[in-house]
Amino acid sequence: MAGSTRVGVLALQGDVREHAALLAGLGADVVLVRRPQELAAVDGLVIPGGESSVIDKLSRIFGMREPIRAAITAGLPVYGTCAGLILLADTVLDGIDGQQSFGGMDIAVRRNAFGRQTESFETEIAVPVLGDPPVHATFIRAPIVERVGADVDVLASLADGTIVAVQQGALLGTSFHPEVDGETRFHARFLETVRGRVAG
Repeated sequence: MAGSTRVGVLALQGDVREHAALLAGLGADVVLVRRPQELAAVDGLVIPGGESSVIDKLSRIFGMREPIRAAITAGLPVYGTCAGLILLADTVLDGIDGQQSFGGMDIAVRRNAFGRQTESFETEIAVPVLGDPPVHATFIRAPIVERVGADVDVLASLADGTIVAVQQGALLGTSFHPEVDGETRFHARFLETVRGRVAG
């Protein structure tokens, strides 16, 4: 279906393999991205869950921070889950000292908003743009979106109104981990964006 679509998974830290396997299952040509030249060869990028501050530090060590920022500015489709969502946010409300994000999404996020690993949980979430059935969502030390700008679409919220999935143009972010539950619809939506950019 999308064999000519080259999608990168940022492979500095986090659940890289799960994303790569899911994307390959959807027909994408998956590239593990650790260097600027690998980033330059892909049509879209997934930033996996993990530890946002560690991915931030490693992106600078590997010379990836500025190329990723430039690619986002140039319109590269990017999907971030959990830590990846934090890294796409223009504002991180409770980052550690010196922590930076790649930015691109006009949102403010709060890290580890639900508490420690032991407070991880699973729930069903209605995501109207994906239709039925609801998404089975796994939250692992997950962030939340506390503020969204005028150009940001809220795709999903918890029952109490907490925002957990957003999209702004070619940028998509979820607080939870579809890749660990075999939920393919967010990745499929992302691939549609990638293919649209390639075709355009």
